[in-house]
Amino acid sequence: MSRSARRITATVLASGALLAAAALPAAADGHGHSHGRGHGHSKPAPRPAVVLGKIQYDSPGRDNGSNRSLNGEWVTVTNTGRGSVNLRGWTLSDESHRTYRFDLRLAGRSSVRVHTGVGRDNSHDVYQDLRRYVWDNSDTATLKDARGHRVDSKSWGRHHGGRR
Repeated sequence: MSRSARRITATVLASGALLAAAALPAAADGHGHSHGRGHGHSKPAPRPAVVLGKIQYDSPGRDNGSNRSLNGEWVTVTNTGRGSVNLRGWTLSDESHRTYRFDLRLAGRSSVRVHTGVGRDNSHDVYQDLRRYVWDNSDTATLKDARGHRVDSKSWGRHHGGRR
């Protein structure tokens, strides 16, 4: 290979390495996603790693206000990614702006249930320590990150198309 060809090859490889290195921190932070319309991107934004899972909005049995009944309603938050996610400062709220603030790290490919009533937090279950029901028969659960950006939401009931 000639000296000129080696220089061109080295320059191309170095340029590619610099571009890859510059893109890596943005992708690792979750900021390397498409911006949607008007920016020349045709790929949809990637699905977030943390999503709302199953929601038990109507406590089984009689709604008698007991702690057991209150803890019978819950929202599951799932980390679909491989790495753990620090949820400190993230919030889960309903349409009436009743809000639970997280203070935990959610392991990769795992879930945590957010119960309404009083209980002892662990890696699979956390408790809002409330003495009243949160999730109505027609409501929306909204998950926001520590910066207040909406990460996911789920609606159910007659006003929301019955999605659950």
